[in-house]
Amino acid sequence: MKVIRDLADFPVLPQAVVTSGTFDGVHLGHQKIIERLLEITRATNGQSVVVTYWPHPRLVLQAQDQSSLQLLSTIEERIEQLAAFPIDYLLIIPFTKEFANLTSEEYIRKILLDFIRTKIFVIGYDHRFGRGREGNFAYLQQHAPLFGFQVEEIPARDIDHVAVSSTKIRKALESGNIAMANAYLGRPYALTGKVDRGRQLGRTIGYPTANIAVNDPHKQIPGQGIYAVRVKVEGQLYGGMLSIGTNPTVGGTEQTIEVNIFNFSQDIYEQEITIYIIAYIREERNLPGLEALKEQLHQDQEAALALLNQKL
Repeated sequence: MKVIRDLADFPVLPQAVVTSGTFDGVHLGHQKIIERLLEITRATNGQSVVVTYWPHPRLVLQAQDQSSLQLLSTIEERIEQLAAFPIDYLLIIPFTKEFANLTSEEYIRKILLDFIRTKIFVIGYDHRFGRGREGNFAYLQQHAPLFGFQVEEIPARDIDHVAVSSTKIRKALESGNIAMANAYLGRPYALTGKVDRGRQLGRTIGYPTANIAVNDPHKQIPGQGIYAVRVKVEGQLYGGMLSIGTNPTVGGTEQTIEVNIFNFSQDIYEQEITIYIIAYIREERNLPGLEALKEQLHQDQEAALALLNQKL
């Protein structure tokens, strides 16, 4: 998959089969659209093109309310998730106020035709585009002969039967229902960030943790609790257990994201790691002291190992 971030760099393609959207999380509903895009591409001997946007449109159109936006994937994660499919081109269009002000006809002519030279446009049944989200499938169908490309809509029955949406996934994550979120995503939910120096209390009781500063402030953080995870460090995967919470047993007040990596002793401060959240273990608890915490962590480790073995 070739990633292109400038429209001017987009190549001339003889048979561009295109879909577009924010694709936040690249969940099962998005995957249905991508799979159909690839089917059509193979059937027409074409070139598959996925168009997405960054930053997220809400960060531009609702700048005064950025704090409420929680993303399932950063743009780097979205690229990695889309690269799992045999897509030929990923075009990332900078989302600006000027871009948002394009009418539906201007979007079609300037983006789909002038730059991408679209031959077939594939969209989900609820896809909207252009200023004020004025464009839809009915508009495309009506004007397709004028524009000179074919349009195919993925009907509601083909998408809705998976009963998934980005909103449902966010709500599942907020409540700590990682099993539902992962089922909707079709893969484990992931957090990526650099390892910071924390209070280093864990190492004093035999459970050192890596404190993670997540890369994007808008990245959705799952609900507080303890989770079984896998951790990618320098390309290698390790088992581990993750704590999201305030650490009340040791007087903590600010939420932290800390992972204890099993059978691991390397110094990874300032390194970037990725945490794949596999299963929920329990809620956060305020325990009577460090000995009780140590015993609880031992139980959590046993639970995490059992859950990770189940998911092999």
